[in-house]
Amino acid sequence: MLQSKSFVKKTKQGRIQKVVREHYLRDDIYCGFGPCSTCAAAAERKLDAAAAAILVVDTNVVLHQIDLLENPAIEDVVLLSVVLDEVKNKNLAVFNRIKALCINKARRFYVFANEQHRDTYVKDMVGESSNDRNDRAIRVAARWYQNHLGESVKVLLITNDRDNKRKAIEEGLNAETVESYVRSLAQPGLLDLVVVPTSGDVTMEDAEDHRPSKKKVIYNEHKPMSEITSGLRCGIYHQGKLRVNRYNPFEAYVGSESIGDEIVIRGRSNMNRSFDGDIVAVELLPQDQWHESKSFIADDDEEEEEDVHLVPNSADDAPRNTSSTQSSVGSSAPSVSSRPVGRVVGIIKRNWNSYCGSLQPMPMPAGSGGVAHALFVSKDRRIPKIRIQTRQLENLVNKRIVVAVDSWDVLSRYPSGHYVRTIGDIGDKETETEVVLIENDINTRPFSTQVLACLPPLPWTLSPGDLANPNRQDLRHVRVFSVDPPGCRDIDDALHCTLLPNGNFEVGVHIADVTNFVHPGTPLDEEAAQRGTSVYLVGQRIDMLPKPLTEDVCSLRADVERLAFSVIWEMTPDADIISTRYTKSVIKSCAAMSYVEAQARMDDSRLVDPLTVDLRNLNSLAKIMRQRRCDRGALTLASAEVKFEIDSETHDPLDIGIYQIREANQMIEEFMLAANISVAEKILKHFPLCSLLRRHPSPTKEMLEPLLRTASSVGLNLDVSSSKALAESLDNAKNNDPYFNKLIRILATRCMTQAVYFCSGDLTFSEYYHYGLAASLYTHFTSPIRRYADVVVHRLLAAALEIAKLPPIFQDGPQLTGIADNLNYRHRNAQMASRASVELHTLIYFRTRPTDTEARIVKIKANGFIVFVPKYGFLSLSRIYQCYLLQPSFVVLLLFFFLNQVWYRRAHLSYS
Repeated sequence: MLQSKSFVKKTKQGRIQKVVREHYLRDDIYCGFGPCSTCAAAAERKLDAAAAAILVVDTNVVLHQIDLLENPAIEDVVLLSVVLDEVKNKNLAVFNRIKALCINKARRFYVFANEQHRDTYVKDMVGESSNDRNDRAIRVAARWYQNHLGESVKVLLITNDRDNKRKAIEEGLNAETVESYVRSLAQPGLLDLVVVPTSGDVTMEDAEDHRPSKKKVIYNEHKPMSEITSGLRCGIYHQGKLRVNRYNPFEAYVGSESIGDEIVIRGRSNMNRSFDGDIVAVELLPQDQWHESKSFIADDDEEEEEDVHLVPNSADDAPRNTSSTQSSVGSSAPSVSSRPVGRVVGIIKRNWNSYCGSLQPMPMPAGSGGVAHALFVSKDRRIPKIRIQTRQLENLVNKRIVVAVDSWDVLSRYPSGHYVRTIGDIGDKETETEVVLIENDINTRPFSTQVLACLPPLPWTLSPGDLANPNRQDLRHVRVFSVDPPGCRDIDDALHCTLLPNGNFEVGVHIADVTNFVHPGTPLDEEAAQRGTSVYLVGQRIDMLPKPLTEDVCSLRADVERLAFSVIWEMTPDADIISTRYTKSVIKSCAAMSYVEAQARMDDSRLVDPLTVDLRNLNSLAKIMRQRRCDRGALTLASAEVKFEIDSETHDPLDIGIYQIREANQMIEEFMLAANISVAEKILKHFPLCSLLRRHPSPTKEMLEPLLRTASSVGLNLDVSSSKALAESLDNAKNNDPYFNKLIRILATRCMTQAVYFCSGDLTFSEYYHYGLAASLYTHFTSPIRRYADVVVHRLLAAALEIAKLPPIFQDGPQLTGIADNLNYRHRNAQMASRASVELHTLIYFRTRPTDTEARIVKIKANGFIVFVPKYGFLSLSRIYQCYLLQPSFVVLLLFFFLNQVWYRRAHLSYS
């Protein structure tokens, strides 16, 4: 059956066009019910014959009750295509979650294409809104199911829309609200998952807060979007993403392009119910209210925000452009800040997520029928306490739980939310590790069958077609080898170094050819793009790609033939590049060494075998290249990393120390940097508008102010006019303390911004610069097994070499920008998860090992100090009760029990 749909649209030239599209309707679409004899027998049977009811849910139920729908108690659900389309348009994150339920074979969720079925398709009515039309389509589909299945099973429409429910009942349909249906299941715990409606459509019997109400208006109403839009256009308001200070939740910053600076937001009242990550509209306060405050360490139980502000001084919290300076300890009157200060007047886009933490119990209200009110305290200090209602308070005390936010009323000091699930006992290592992953939005779900279906059959071997491919060079005769951390099974990169007859060297960097197996637009590619990066925790790794691909197919292991993408240079003995070529290749690595093994070979003068000679030649070239980079102004910042020895049975830490960096590490790093720079130059030459690059913005002098002030206090003058000047100043920053230089480099690291991915078409060439590497161009090419950015760059390079077509996505600028934004978000979260995992294992290690050790005070605050512990390579945050400064360089002996909050900041800037 054929229907015609017509609509009008405006062209780029401003002309109005009428578009007519044909809409085909069918009558053979399966209903999904198991015993149905009318529909095709071979079709998928998702709905159980023994179901008490088949549930047809409307759009708002999916949007707002997704936590409930994900509970295994909710089954036999029909998702109409009109509902899924509407959800996708309104909330992509919820759409992905409901989509995962529909494709999960263990769950009974069935997608019914009501818009393509002859009996359920509805035409638009004159004067009918799209929302009313979709509600009518839902009721029509529910009635079709009711007639189609007859008496065999009850069909129930679930909606919280009062008008939709009324019309459904008038039309003879069975309809219930979410709350009434959940009550009928006789599982009281499920009621905690029900989101309290805020629209007033439905009265929830247990939704009211039975405590004495506070009528005082605490927050200002948010401005309507029409007024916000007008204010933004006139310059009255300023738009940006709100970032809450990680160490003081009562201070936040909003980066505003309209004024070219970051606006400081101080206090909960000025934040006006906004959350970290919200896109907000901000109004500037009068300039006489732009005051600085003392630098404090905020208490975990801090309730009042008055005069408790932490001046940002780290890469996590520092504004990109700021002229703020920290007030001296003990200063009396606040000074006027040159940074603008403002207040939030509206929310443009919410960033509410699920949060991990524990309950702060409140008294059980009388006559509540078992309903208790409690305050949820997130482990993320940036998140305010959340008020929830629960019927299982006794089971949730002393547990880590997940809570989602539903609303935040102007009369309430706290937002309202609902319980989602319990993770485990507080303090349990597995529980706390899962909290780390949830807090940082790390995807730990197993790879779906659709993703795994994209993998090549195992065991995989090189095919004759691979060798016959004219675009792939056979390099199996070349002495290729890899050097990686011990125990590495997913080897991304390998090298070779061959002495040429003219005295020059042929040096090759060979990278696993992941894109030969990960094709654009496939479920495998989409999953990798969403995950963005592999995540490394202590003793655990969450993969971006399935292990069969990374370890058994792509990994450049020794003595096996593998596909690679190679960058090959001819270099002089002075490391000057004579020529560069790029090629897909076939290699057979002769050795897979650890850094320790490679270093031992280079250091053993008795070894003169060809492999060891290759290593020494590469190391000699790498030293020259490294010195040349430093001469250009590349920064060498503190790079201490914590290393744990883990018990193989309990997985608890047995020992902790600083990870040692050897020449072998630096050698590999140097050639990976060189390959990344060469590839960046190649892809940008061919694709100047759609190349994925990586930049490191230069810090402003204001951002470096904490470093300059600290250095000046000990008589050290640093030149920060350029990266080269700063690098030379850091090299000369020495005194009698052997750790002084490392401390200065740590402070310098913390003043830097993070390096970020970007689309070349979004910025001017001068903005491509990589400050930390002193490189005009840079990208990521060398780790496609663990970074999706490298996968994108491999596709660009293949297209530049004309051995593959450029995927259509590269013609879509906004989508490319979205990919870069997601990669930055995922990369940042992976870093934070890794750091939190180190914090957790550090705390576990020292919990039963009180330790006396030497430490250096890095920063003194009004009510605490931050110390560097050289033996273990991390910083710790502590409150001051009594402190004796022994020397001008702030050397102290500290009784280190680690029962306070351990504040590990890895002294390593991931700027490459």
